[in-house]
Amino acid sequence: MFVEIIVICAMVIMVGWDKGVKEWFAQFEQPVLREVDITGINSPDAVLMQARGGKILGEINGEERIYPASMTKIMTVILGIEELDDLEEKITLTDDMFAGLYEEGATQAGFQPGEEVRVMDLLYGAMLPSGAECCIALADTISGSEADFAELMNKKAKKLGMVDTHFCDSTGLHDPDHYSTVKDIAVLMKYCIKNDTFREIIETARHSTGITNVHPDGITYYSTMFKNLSDPTVTGGKILGGKTGYTSEAGHCLASFAEIEGREYIFVTAGAPGSEVNNIPHIQDAVTVYNRVGAAIEEKMNDSKE
Repeated sequence: MFVEIIVICAMVIMVGWDKGVKEWFAQFEQPVLREVDITGINSPDAVLMQARGGKILGEINGEERIYPASMTKIMTVILGIEELDDLEEKITLTDDMFAGLYEEGATQAGFQPGEEVRVMDLLYGAMLPSGAECCIALADTISGSEADFAELMNKKAKKLGMVDTHFCDSTGLHDPDHYSTVKDIAVLMKYCIKNDTFREIIETARHSTGITNVHPDGITYYSTMFKNLSDPTVTGGKILGGKTGYTSEAGHCLASFAEIEGREYIFVTAGAPGSEVNNIPHIQDAVTVYNRVGAAIEEKMNDSKE
């Protein structure tokens, strides 16, 4: 029986070699990083995490409360994916879903009251251009109101182990009681990138919606991160996706993830200075730190060869 088990295991490995087993083994050949220097960046709050096991490789004020701004929409999108059975279903946007958004200066994807929009296009609209109307449409459809949806968000946060997070809305518009930590947002991102649909959305730089009753040619919108990231390549890999955020109270925020030398890493920052127009200090931080990760791995690999 022992011999049979060995034979079966060998066959499984041979068959699955081209289906990810090779890559699975390859990750163990890479040197393990214990720590990465993330100091000297623009953001006062930051955390670098290994995506697979959740090990923290570097942090600056990782457990200090921050305003997450539009990083909030990461939670809105994952709940939209999990709570709505048919992502091709169309939702009619109502006047109430737009109430107050113009006055508060909320970013919108471009949909209009009375427009019938696919759930999938709302998910992309919430993640890529950071459309507030998309978030509220998802929240109202799932929970009946944004307040009830916020309760669902907080239950999910507690279940995921986000120990110092409280959501008041689906969009991240400023509220003193709407807070998180960069470590909690990293925990959320770690969970979300295990979902194939979420990854498809957040890794997309550009998305064109389906035809609607208001936009016969659809709407094309762009990722707020990728449009300011001319080259996602970093040392040993590339930045795969991310969600930006900004309010005057939160500063510039970014939750991103990258693949470097066969492993994935999550980097979350908040509080970077700059105006809404000058919106790249947080993206510069991500490039800087991911390059440091790649350089550290290369150094260890070279040392092991000597």
